[in-house]
Amino acid sequence: MRGAAATVRARLGQPLRLPLRRLRPVLHTGVRWKISVAIALVGALVAVALSLVVHNAARVSMLDNARDVQDERIQFVARQYEATGRGLPVGFKVDDPGIPPDLRKKAMAGRRATFVSEQVGGVPDIWAAVPLGDGRLLSVHTRFTDRSTTVMKDLDQALIIGSISVVFGGCALGVLIGGQVSRRLRKAASAAREVAQGRTDVRVGDAIGGVVRDETDDLAQAVDAMADALKQRLEAERRVTADIAHELRTPVTGLLTAAELLPPGRPSELVKDRAQAMRTLVEDVLEVARLDSAAERAELQDLLLGEFVTRRVGARHADVRVSVVHESEVTTDPRRLERILFNLLANAAKHGKPPVEVSVEGRVVRVRDHGPGFPEELLDEGPSRFRTGAADRAGHGHGLGLTIAAGQARVLGARLTFRNVRPPGAPSMTPSEGAVAVLWLPEHAPTNTGSFPMLRLPE
Repeated sequence: MRGAAATVRARLGQPLRLPLRRLRPVLHTGVRWKISVAIALVGALVAVALSLVVHNAARVSMLDNARDVQDERIQFVARQYEATGRGLPVGFKVDDPGIPPDLRKKAMAGRRATFVSEQVGGVPDIWAAVPLGDGRLLSVHTRFTDRSTTVMKDLDQALIIGSISVVFGGCALGVLIGGQVSRRLRKAASAAREVAQGRTDVRVGDAIGGVVRDETDDLAQAVDAMADALKQRLEAERRVTADIAHELRTPVTGLLTAAELLPPGRPSELVKDRAQAMRTLVEDVLEVARLDSAAERAELQDLLLGEFVTRRVGARHADVRVSVVHESEVTTDPRRLERILFNLLANAAKHGKPPVEVSVEGRVVRVRDHGPGFPEELLDEGPSRFRTGAADRAGHGHGLGLTIAAGQARVLGARLTFRNVRPPGAPSMTPSEGAVAVLWLPEHAPTNTGSFPMLRLPE
């Protein structure tokens, strides 16, 4: 069967096969780093905003203090000057032409005023002016004190160091929090993958554990509920399939027996052929149901893989060429291995073109034909029952061959893959030059499937 399923089909004990999507440039980042970056950005914004507020507040406060000092100085000097008429201290001037216009306007209105003049170097001048009794203006201006400038620089340095500390602290906190969330999500994803591979006893909620409950636990409960519902549905489907096939077994056997009693002729041959096809279908459906139940166990024996494949293929398919590149001794179930091999050969003969070739290299068995290749749906999703690669529905075959081969491979702990052969460097749209099914036998006996060795009885 060159099966092509339109939707994903999951079977009990059978991995989910998701269709491959077109490759698109995607930036993959973990939750840990996303949370870290988010906390770091928020911390940086908060630190910058607070730094600006603190800097401006400190600067305004220090300038206000400087203006108050200048105001007190000019009041004191103005009283002494008007009382004694003696000379002015350094920095004080009468009718200074450099007085800022805004300050001059306020002083001429008879008001005492202070003014801050920004300079190019960044250090402001602090002005103060007061009108004298004779109508003249007494003014003074000094630079912002060096001590105040030093304090502002120290404050800015402290704010910068504090902001950097907040950013790095936020990153560390984000890594800690994100790491915990990411760890729980990875455990949940790992458990979900095990469920998808057929391990229905795995619980996502138990896998993530933890004392603190969050949205991850809600996700785990939802996945566990979905897995339970899927398990019940698939088990019911398997039971119905097995029951129907089992009930059909007796009447189909009777039909085949009755067909043998018909007089020779073309009609009798057609009846016998269809009855035999129905019997084969029923037996295959029963085998699929047994494989779906995950109760099948392999009976393991040690054998030489190349010799075994050469002998079995030569006995039934004399036109198939077998080449042994490298001989290897394997521990497997010969009956199930033969079933896989013959199903692959039957599929190649039915849907491919000769010559059909079988090669053995170590623990790897390849079956190749020179036909049009496997359908893309089969390559993406894997074999699916009751789906064939034929364009019409009138073709022979019921689509269970590769499904049974894949199920038997799982019992053996092996891996069965499919690919099309194209010229080297040819684009994917180039027509294939054949199809290759590859069976990868495990290095060790599949004890994890519950299989057991066959004891050799003494001859």
